[in-house]
Amino acid sequence: MRPVWDRLERPGSAARVWQASLRRFVSNVLGPHFEQVCRDWALHHADPDLLGGLPARVGHGVVHDPKARTGHEVDVAVVGIADGHAKPPLPAIGEAKWDDTMGVAHIERLKHIRELIAQAGRYDTTRARLLCFSGAGFSDKAHAAAATSPDIHLIDLPRLYGQA
Repeated sequence: MRPVWDRLERPGSAARVWQASLRRFVSNVLGPHFEQVCRDWALHHADPDLLGGLPARVGHGVVHDPKARTGHEVDVAVVGIADGHAKPPLPAIGEAKWDDTMGVAHIERLKHIRELIAQAGRYDTTRARLLCFSGAGFSDKAHAAAATSPDIHLIDLPRLYGQA
């Protein structure tokens, strides 16, 4: 609120200040909080069958793309329990969007990230599922992609909060 503190001190300006600050609040507060809710759900509440196994830990991070010279953020990274000397499995990766309707582009992005992780060779991604978490819903094309592929899962608010 520091950037608009002087305006907030003026009586009657709260509604205008809120409208001007809403976008920043969504991206800096709601978005990161929703991502953490999704990670907590994956670790503590998700059905292991949905994730492709019992998670050892769930985190987030950046996957480097050497060809494009960029990094891709992963909001939800489910790491499974490694058997002996094998690479730890990566049963699922996901993207969380609080206020965006997710579409096929989000799914394609996750597929690309899964390929990059496989190429890096640190995790076993042979069964990695793609999780799309959205507070705003999914496009018809995203629903169609999930309906035809067993490794794509769309998690909406009712499912996330145990109402589905």
